[in-house]
Amino acid sequence: MAHTKWYKKSIDEVVNELNVDLNKGLSNEEVKNRKEKYGANELREGERISPLRRFLNQFKDFMVIILIIAAIVSGALGEISDTIIIFIVVLLNATLGFIQENRAEESLRALKSMSTPQAKVLRNGNIIEVKSPEIVPGDIVILEAGDFIPADGRIIESANLMIEESALTGESVPVSKNTDIPEGDEVPIGDRKNMVFSTGLVTHGRGKFIVTDTGMNTEIGKIAEMLESQEDLKTPLQEKLEGLGKWLGIIALGICAIIFAIGTFQGRPVFDMFMLAVSLAVAAIPEGLPAIVTIVLSLGVQRMIKKNAIIRKLPAVETLGTASVICSDKTGTLTQNKMTVTKVYTYNDLNDINQFDINQFDKNLAVQVGLLCNDSSIQEDDGEKRTIGDPTEIALVVLAYEKGMLKKEQESELPRVEEIPFESDRKLMSTIHKTDDKYRVFTKGAIDVLLDRCNKVLIGEEIKDITEEIKKDIKKANENMAADALRVLGLAFKDISNIPEKVTSDTIENDLVFVGMVGMIDPPREEVKAAVDKCKRAGIKPVMITGDYKVTAMAIAKELGILQKESEAVEGRAIENMSDDELYENVTKYSVYARVSPEHKVRIVKAWQRHGKIVAMTGDGVNDAPALKRANIGCAMGITGTDVSKEASDMILTDDNFATIVAAVEEGRTIYDNIKKSIHFLLSCNIGEIIALLIAILLNLPAPLLPIHILWVNLVTDSFPALALGVDPAEPDIMNRKPRDPKVGIFAGGLGLQIVLEGAIVGLVTLLAFYIGRYVNLETGITMAFVTLSFAQLVHSLNVRSINKSIFKLGLFSNKYQIAGIFTSVLLTIGVVFIPFIREVFKLSLIDGAHWLYAILLSFVPLVVVEIAKLIKTQVKGS
Repeated sequence: MAHTKWYKKSIDEVVNELNVDLNKGLSNEEVKNRKEKYGANELREGERISPLRRFLNQFKDFMVIILIIAAIVSGALGEISDTIIIFIVVLLNATLGFIQENRAEESLRALKSMSTPQAKVLRNGNIIEVKSPEIVPGDIVILEAGDFIPADGRIIESANLMIEESALTGESVPVSKNTDIPEGDEVPIGDRKNMVFSTGLVTHGRGKFIVTDTGMNTEIGKIAEMLESQEDLKTPLQEKLEGLGKWLGIIALGICAIIFAIGTFQGRPVFDMFMLAVSLAVAAIPEGLPAIVTIVLSLGVQRMIKKNAIIRKLPAVETLGTASVICSDKTGTLTQNKMTVTKVYTYNDLNDINQFDINQFDKNLAVQVGLLCNDSSIQEDDGEKRTIGDPTEIALVVLAYEKGMLKKEQESELPRVEEIPFESDRKLMSTIHKTDDKYRVFTKGAIDVLLDRCNKVLIGEEIKDITEEIKKDIKKANENMAADALRVLGLAFKDISNIPEKVTSDTIENDLVFVGMVGMIDPPREEVKAAVDKCKRAGIKPVMITGDYKVTAMAIAKELGILQKESEAVEGRAIENMSDDELYENVTKYSVYARVSPEHKVRIVKAWQRHGKIVAMTGDGVNDAPALKRANIGCAMGITGTDVSKEASDMILTDDNFATIVAAVEEGRTIYDNIKKSIHFLLSCNIGEIIALLIAILLNLPAPLLPIHILWVNLVTDSFPALALGVDPAEPDIMNRKPRDPKVGIFAGGLGLQIVLEGAIVGLVTLLAFYIGRYVNLETGITMAFVTLSFAQLVHSLNVRSINKSIFKLGLFSNKYQIAGIFTSVLLTIGVVFIPFIREVFKLSLIDGAHWLYAILLSFVPLVVVEIAKLIKTQVKGS
């Protein structure tokens, strides 16, 4: 069925081949059989990972593998408590990742279920409503204005039927449909006028069609199938954390080798050397880092949901933080997605809509023409108003409604008796209405065509002969409105005594009286201009890509601040004539791409990426899906987006709003900063542990810390402050920085050296505490080292809130979560020392007040040293 050329078959052939009764439709039994044969009318989702496999995937991380090896070694050496703690952490990390991935998929499934449309079908001789997945080949579907097309099909009845198919073809203008067989053997999809396609929307008229293809056999399904082979690009965060894990693993193994060499040289027992090696290996790896990164990203995802964005892939928020180009569609994303009349012209009188007086005769008649020569309407359901029809016609109905002119009242006074539907070749639409003793013709359409059909003009309340001078004035007004990017419609009328025997354009659309013109535009969203300004301050280039006309795109782009000069706009036909290399050379010059077809979007994305840019791309149609897949971050529309575009995306905008993307960029930058702070904190702490152990070994001293101490500090004591750093408030200048280069490492800008130096301070104060306590005995020395290391790391967490700014300028209590985390960790550390059975497991001893004071004073040394360094750095920069 998927390869049948239904558009080349007559209605009788389609009826016979699908075995359907035109008067009764399919029976319930036949529907059941066909559903079993063809399946549900749904697009096949990508291979769904089983819960078990999703959970096991969490253990693929390099650091997690190293931890598992350390746990096995510890268990083999009899350190069961170390093994248990390591496995608890590994399981915690895996569980968090598993839960977050499930949450994202559940959010997406909920969004899909909310958007499942219904269709009216003929079954068993009755018209019933069914959900679109229940549609089967052979169903007869009844269409009216506002209906969603649930499947592909052959039209069998059409009355002024027009369908918007932009999701499939990229063509924003509704297509006129009929039952005629098109000429030619291979007819493009857009020219198959006797077919309807899944995801289409009826904007005019009514009709019926027989379903020919459902699910993956539809034209949309074929595109969805092609997308299944597309590969996802790795995000910068994924690459960097993977590299960091391998780097730390190599360091851990190297340290183990060094310890064995030193131990052999010193003649120490092999078992003691093994335990020291395990201690250092554990110290080299920040065990809590994978879990903390997962939690920080997860919290960011939850915040994004509240900001109208569903993140489908956990690291996608961070990727947005590196975005340097945002390619956005115009309609609905930068604009309100509703045509709005902004100006009304009657002869020699152009008014903004807010200055428009409907009580004047000519202006009242202009509104009436637009309202009645119109197939759109405003309907009320349970007190809520909804518009149905073509966006351009809806704008005219809304104009009349807002001026107090209701369509139902007008139609009762002037009922429609005949009509000549709009045709793209003719560019006109006319309706005939009955008055008391005559008939009135209302006509609207393209001004150049309409003027040629007019021989009179309404000036005020008088009808006068139209002259060339008057036509010249009208055309000049039209040009001025078009220059403001307004879509202009001409309005005319005439009275006739009788309806001609044949109602055609030749018999009706002539000798008209010109009434006026309306200018309309899809206005920008109010919040987008501020979002564009924020983009520019952040060094991000906002780019508009639209299928609309260049003049309209430029007007909106200028108003929003996207476009500065006319040379920054280019049309799709120019892109068509460029090679990929030419597009690469020129792509940075343009801020607006007009009359662009969806297939050009992939080329534009690739050209920007060749310049090393991280590209965010919006899209809603099926043909947008390849570009969404290719972009570093694909943003699908939640309201107008198709299922295929959502499946191809990394993020779904539930409000279809450009400002939401900018908010996501800010959130991404904040999250990356905070993850960097957590890494800074955890690695400097771990380096402190390594230095303390290495120096002790080099000096031939007993180990100041045992593996269980290091695990406790890394996994419990440090976790609360590290998590608090993960939700640190954004720094005020975060959107005044240039986009971060994804190629630049985490430790760029001297951060690596800073981490080592800060770690050295923590390690030295820990060793000093061990040396002081050892004067009493070894257990007291180990306890002093454990307490001092814990407290010093907690105090050091205050340092990493900012690399340059003093904690006292930031506000000591500005991150309440951090203060709570430090307080909790202090209590836990004190509990380990004072609770007898825990103290025994940790092989610690009670220490007196003097030694507690020594530990507390030593723990503040890192804060004092780093604050002095920040002060010196600030003064050097200032000078």
